[in-house]
Amino acid sequence: MKQPVVLQVLPALRTGGVERGTIEIAGAIARAKWKPLVASSGGAMVSSVAYVGGEHITLPLAAKNPWTIWKNARKLEKIIRDYKVDIIHARSRAPAWSAYIAAKRTGIPFVTTFHGVYGLNPAIKKIYNAVMTKGKRVIAISHFVAGHIAEHYHVDPAIVRIIHRGVDLNAFDPARILPPRMIELVSKWRVPDDLPIIIMPGRITRWKGQHVLIEALAQIPHRKFFCLLVGDDMGHPNYRKEIEARISELGLEGHIRIAGNTPYMAEAYMLADIIVAPSIEPEAFGRVPVEAQAMGRAVIATSHGGACETVIDGQTGWLVDPDNAEDLSHTIDRVLQLSKPEKERIGAQAMAHVRTHFSADIMCSKTLEVYWELIGSRYT
Repeated sequence: MKQPVVLQVLPALRTGGVERGTIEIAGAIARAKWKPLVASSGGAMVSSVAYVGGEHITLPLAAKNPWTIWKNARKLEKIIRDYKVDIIHARSRAPAWSAYIAAKRTGIPFVTTFHGVYGLNPAIKKIYNAVMTKGKRVIAISHFVAGHIAEHYHVDPAIVRIIHRGVDLNAFDPARILPPRMIELVSKWRVPDDLPIIIMPGRITRWKGQHVLIEALAQIPHRKFFCLLVGDDMGHPNYRKEIEARISELGLEGHIRIAGNTPYMAEAYMLADIIVAPSIEPEAFGRVPVEAQAMGRAVIATSHGGACETVIDGQTGWLVDPDNAEDLSHTIDRVLQLSKPEKERIGAQAMAHVRTHFSADIMCSKTLEVYWELIGSRYT
């Protein structure tokens, strides 16, 4: 019997949540004895496709030029016919338009994943975005995203499936951390051993809220903490200079350090007493609060977007008002003063919460169930 073939399309395979999710689904497809294909313009993660058992096809799918989109549709149509593809799954708007056209021409089901909340202005953007609602199934990565789809697009609720992003519990497991990596980070970041450690992972960009965290830390009446901002400015050097100046103005130079990126995030989490995710705009899902909980760390996030679905306030972490330095400051200080048994209790609840609801295995299983809804009748 022919094995089902699933083709995922995305702009590129550089590092990021969409890319990691694509690789994870490709691996799940291979483990199910189906054939996973991934088409993109390439990138550092191409080798990961082969590693999990898939095949990568290079196409200029990052391009937004209408003529290139049209040509990509013709190329995808040929791939669908040559590989006898059963489903095409689009994860971003430009490749989704090509995939949508190719799916219509070949008669195969078209699936989309809404990974974020796209801007609606000017009006042409809404038309461009709308391709993500044209799937036979539309996957939303959170209830927050599903609400956005319902509010702004004419989509039959019956075709929407909410599948939260998942965390790889093999990678984010306190029992599997590598001590040499932790030692390397302690040395590289000059982490003191006599202060509680606060870590904020995330790109250095205003909407992530580094400035709010800095103002919050300045309001704590003592200086019994050391904070690491783990991330690069990613094209926002002026914002980085702004927060560096503010750190200096508030006399926090010895207590806050911009650490840059690290490939060792699980070990970085284990260095922390508190993980903070103070985004001032709602995140569609937000991996940091989930990864931190998976590692049993105390996590503080803002009470909007995906965090409201992944953090149980007071039980697996804490939620604070967005863009509210005073609320964040009080919460950080309160968590710093918790007893060790109380921190361990909340950490254990957080780990159990993520393992029950937000693992990569759960995400993959639910996604394959969506595929089977559409093609199962052909194989039974």
